[in-house]
This record gives sequence, structure tokens and C-alpha cells, in this order.
Amino acid sequence: MSQETDVVALRSFIPAKDFDTSFRFYQDLGFTATRLDAGIGLLQLGPFSCFLQKYHAPGFAESYMMQLLVKDLDAWWARIQSLNLPDRYAVQPPSPPKLQPWGLRVSYVYDPDGVLWHITQDSD
Repeated sequence: MSQETDVVALRSFIPAKDFDTSFRFYQDLGFTATRLDAGIGLLQLGPFSCFLQKYHAPGFAESYMMQLLVKDLDAWWARIQSLNLPDRYAVQPPSPPKLQPWGLRVSYVYDPDGVLWHITQDSD
């Protein structure tokens, strides 16, 4: 069996200083969030998932980036705008979808710890 066919998941661990606040943030964003214990949770969007972990190292979260590739960025943007994330979570304001020089439309969203999400329109 090759290594490629033996893999069933590839998951990142998103850092969270205030686990409960970040957990609610991701639920509001649309993730199905499941607590695995007091300091770790599973975040799922359909068949895709990652972990949220109570972990803080100065400067780490602010340098961490994730990409979410979606079919309808405008629908995601409408949802993001309706959540009023800056007022509810004291995060940087999300940026509206914009065509980037590399050819993809991207909206940027920061989580409560400064993790930067690139929500990107699938070009297919």
C-alpha cells in the first residue's frame, strides 16, 4: 500500500489562548465544534476538520494562517458580515472579497487569537 492511499486525514492544530471564546467563534462561523476535553476540540466543515487547542505562545497565533476554499465566497461573505465579529469577539474587521494579484478572490478573517483565515473562492 502506498503512503498516499493510507492517509485518512491531515489536520492542523489551531491555537487558542481563550479556548471557550475561540470555540464559540468557530461555531458562529459555521463549524460543527465538538469538545474532546477541556483544552481541545474538533472543528468540522463537512468532511474537513482541524483541531482547536488551548495553547498560547507569544507571536504564534498572529503568524498562523489557514485557507478555506469555498465554492461561493459571496455567500460566505454575507454570513461573515451578519455575524458582527469585531463587536462580538474584538477581532480585526474581516475584509470583503477581493481579487488578489495571484488570480484568486479572497476574504480575510481573523479569529480571537489573531489566526488569519484566507477564505478563498474555488476557481473551478
